[in-house]
Amino acid sequence: MTRSVEDITRGLEPARAPLRIAAGERIHVIGAAGSAASAALLLAHAAGAAVSGCDSGEPSRYSDAVASRGIVLAWEHDRRHVVDADGRPLVDRIAVSKALTSVDPDQPELHAAHAAGISATSCQQLIADAIATRGGDLLAVAGTHGKSTTTGWLVHLLVRAGLDPSAFVGAILPAALTGAEPSVVRIGHGSSTVVEADEYAGNFDPYRPVVGVLLNADWDHPDVFADRAAVVATFESWIRRFRGAVAGDGGTPPPTLVANAGDVGVRELLPRLSDWPGRLVAFEVIVGDADDAVRRRTELVRDYRTSLGSASGLVGRYEADDDGSARIVVDGITGQAGAVAHLRLVGRHNADDALGAAGGALAYGVDPDAVLDGLRSFGGVGRRFELKGDVGGVIVIDDYGHHPTAIGATLEAVGLRYPGRRLWAVYEPLTFHRTAAMLDRFADVLARADRVAIADIFAVRDPDTTIVSAADLAAAVEARGTPAIAPGSVEETADALIPLVEGGDVVLVMGGGRSSVIAERLVRALAVAG
Repeated sequence: MTRSVEDITRGLEPARAPLRIAAGERIHVIGAAGSAASAALLLAHAAGAAVSGCDSGEPSRYSDAVASRGIVLAWEHDRRHVVDADGRPLVDRIAVSKALTSVDPDQPELHAAHAAGISATSCQQLIADAIATRGGDLLAVAGTHGKSTTTGWLVHLLVRAGLDPSAFVGAILPAALTGAEPSVVRIGHGSSTVVEADEYAGNFDPYRPVVGVLLNADWDHPDVFADRAAVVATFESWIRRFRGAVAGDGGTPPPTLVANAGDVGVRELLPRLSDWPGRLVAFEVIVGDADDAVRRRTELVRDYRTSLGSASGLVGRYEADDDGSARIVVDGITGQAGAVAHLRLVGRHNADDALGAAGGALAYGVDPDAVLDGLRSFGGVGRRFELKGDVGGVIVIDDYGHHPTAIGATLEAVGLRYPGRRLWAVYEPLTFHRTAAMLDRFADVLARADRVAIADIFAVRDPDTTIVSAADLAAAVEARGTPAIAPGSVEETADALIPLVEGGDVVLVMGGGRSSVIAERLVRALAVAG
């Protein structure tokens, strides 16, 4: 059963076009330990707001950068964060994580804010307002899979080109890319900002980019989208609100969409944009020779168009290096025919991400040679095929994969990088509703590993935690012939693995909740045992 955006965002104002934040505006962010919430705090702070935050949990890898900037965080919910003892406002606005309103909008700060007439928006709206305050151009990366890697890659390309962008990425960026501590935010001094644009429950609705990248349109978030058609419709609606593509934008130049025509969902969407007043760059990664690339590029230009004319085509040929790293050959990026980019990342999916980032940078006018250099030098973002340790011959990798498509791509990447080694797929399912709706798909893909361990499901925004269990998923994997266990919590799962893994094994830990604890705990235990 799906829920409406209005139901999930109860108590929050509807998404709107971004507005500038007033100098010194007092803003309190609720759910501050989350990715988007911590980004909202950091970007609003940089825009001149007086910010504070709270969370009922504990400090996270996202909130560390917030605390380092001297922003006050409280680790409880309390109406006194927003009003005084007499109910008078202490802040001008609150921003709330939808992870809270989707489960229980009955938050004390939210009630107090409503009673006091304090504005209440989503964290994504605050991010958009902070970007509008800063001014300049917005570039956004969307899609069901690969957003964080591609957004980080696009940021890297702009940095290498000397544009010094600001950014919000849903994964931790390394200090070398933020210019400060590792964080989901980069504060630059250039005229552009890059954001990861998430489709869940209207998260990307406040963003109005001049350049948008669409990687794929797969079915996910079954609590919001009944099927892939609903996902495609949501992406179309967002694209039609790009800056310069709507009435009232004045003399703003038309926006550009860079879209992966190799994805089945995107191919469903593109014909609907024939009347859209923007430019289209249709890209695709293929396996083939130079003639195949020329032929496919011609087809992209022929098949897709907007009201401004035919699409531009961008085609890359994918190959795998000896160590499994992706290699793409692209004609037309520079004056060099068949320019080769040896990527540092592994797998076909990262070739898609690379070409999407390249297309976004080129559409924004970045020098082609800088784009090619940036494709070769990008090292990735946090928790995306991240090597946590090689202890006693056991490789431990931490990854954010939490959807069957993403898990399948990551398993394939392990096979490319570590061929012939026994593979443990260790998964902490993210949300009960996703696990229940896609149980068979999860079981099918996890069963490709040699051994499987399923940790307890991480609920996040689930109001019903009874519809499925980790044991149900483990049983479905075993029914497909692959040994599987469901030990319990992430800590119990790590402990259960310690006597089971052997030298030569690769342990791939996946999930979007606390799954990184499994990888870290396992590496520590193996180091002690060794």
